[in-house]
Amino acid sequence: MLKPLATAATLALTLALAPATAQEMPRTHLKVVGAWGNLSQYRNFEQPFWTRELGERSRGAVTAEITPFNEMGLKGQEIFRLMRLGVIDFGSTVLGYVAGDDARNEAIDLAGLAPDVETARRVSDAYRPVYDRFYRQQFGVQVLAIWPYPAQVIFCNGAISGLADLRGRKVRTANRTLAEFVEALGGTGVTMSFAEVVPALQNKVVDCAITGTLSGNAAKWYEVATHIYALPVGWSQVMHGVTVRSWERLNPTVRSFLQREISSLEDRIWKAMDEETRQGIDCNIGRDTCTMGTKASMTLVPVSDADRALLTKVLSETVVPKWAARCAGDCIAEWNRTVGAVVGIQARAP
Repeated sequence: MLKPLATAATLALTLALAPATAQEMPRTHLKVVGAWGNLSQYRNFEQPFWTRELGERSRGAVTAEITPFNEMGLKGQEIFRLMRLGVIDFGSTVLGYVAGDDARNEAIDLAGLAPDVETARRVSDAYRPVYDRFYRQQFGVQVLAIWPYPAQVIFCNGAISGLADLRGRKVRTANRTLAEFVEALGGTGVTMSFAEVVPALQNKVVDCAITGTLSGNAAKWYEVATHIYALPVGWSQVMHGVTVRSWERLNPTVRSFLQREISSLEDRIWKAMDEETRQGIDCNIGRDTCTMGTKASMTLVPVSDADRALLTKVLSETVVPKWAARCAGDCIAEWNRTVGAVVGIQARAP
């Protein structure tokens, strides 16, 4: 299943030096591991960026190829470990997938932390220096970008009217903080990979599942779920990085070019995810305004002010304290100076 990993050469950064272009950049070819290949973010942004846009903007000096991790037989948790081993040079994965490695990976996407995309961006930007320092020290990885999927919402195979209806239900969650959120509401969090969700909902292994609004549509969750509750409980941020060793091997002009272009890609994805969040709702419930996905016929559950208040209560009284309890060393102080200052919550050591 891990055939693409059989030789490190298939994933290693390859540099082919040739006469400089008008931008005085040596010819450089990159191999990249991307995030979920079956989702719109990869198809609309990651793939065209690496395979077409870089070449066009560098007049052919910088080219790349990209393979999504799921097409390599991976689930996402392994990406940064493989980068530390030198098997992957440029790679992306969802930070929540590696929450078990260190609590810092949950810091920007605690359940209920960011009720809108603007807050999610501010939180991510504030905490990014912490990630860059941590990943350089622990994995030899430099952070190049952080971007979100559409807002993470609740899909259920059965009627619900609000958060209280999660009591007694099994809910698929992609990370620990979402599981703690569900459990605080009286449900049972079930951690499973994105690819396992459709059969799990179909066979009632789980009653509900959480993912991005458009991501769920792209994966045809509407075929196995009847109701969608559009209260954002997270953003499932992706971190894109490069090994420091590979980055430093690049010509300085190439590094500057890549940093500028990747930063532009990051900005475009953040802007697009707000629209994709709305499109995900429109498509799942079959509105005529759906243009990015498949029109389905799910039932939209309206969000009450009481549920918004409940989400904030669960965040401050359960989610943040439980996260702080597993956040060792200076982790809490770092979060309070950055994320906590943005959202007006201070974590406390247990």
